[in-house]
Amino acid sequence: MSTTGSKEIVLLETTKGIIEIELNRAKAPITVDNFVKYINDGFFDGTIFHRVIPGFMIQGGGFITNGTQKRTRPPIILESKNGLRNFKGTIAMARTMDPDSATSQFFINLVDNRFLDAAPGSDGYAVFGIVILGLDVVTSIAKVNTASKGMHQDWPVEDIIIKHAIVK
Repeated sequence: MSTTGSKEIVLLETTKGIIEIELNRAKAPITVDNFVKYINDGFFDGTIFHRVIPGFMIQGGGFITNGTQKRTRPPIILESKNGLRNFKGTIAMARTMDPDSATSQFFINLVDNRFLDAAPGSDGYAVFGIVILGLDVVTSIAKVNTASKGMHQDWPVEDIIIKHAIVK
């Protein structure tokens, strides 16, 4: 999943360890630009992985430890028809039922989730990178205990914080 030209690598320093992600600007330019802007703004620092579903995915990038959702920039256009698939270790944008509703939240696929790919009758979810180091960290996050928190299910009992995010 290499990018054209130099590789863009993101480091997510979490309380469970470091996750290194290679972004694919060539196939998902709008999504990568959006993600990098959030990183450069320091938006992800102090956010948590707030949804963990073993055998599916881990999701973060929108909430802080007390359950408050951070204010985001306007949503972006869905780039799910870019040829990238929701395979194990890929990172994709979370969104609502509205295809063009992704803002800051992302998820990392724990398994091949082909049903999340764009297909006839399904808008899919936009993959924009892949974990190149720290899949063991992703796996350890997937093993934490979860419970309900307010109206949210699958919320980790232990806070898994993104301490710092940078583009390398």
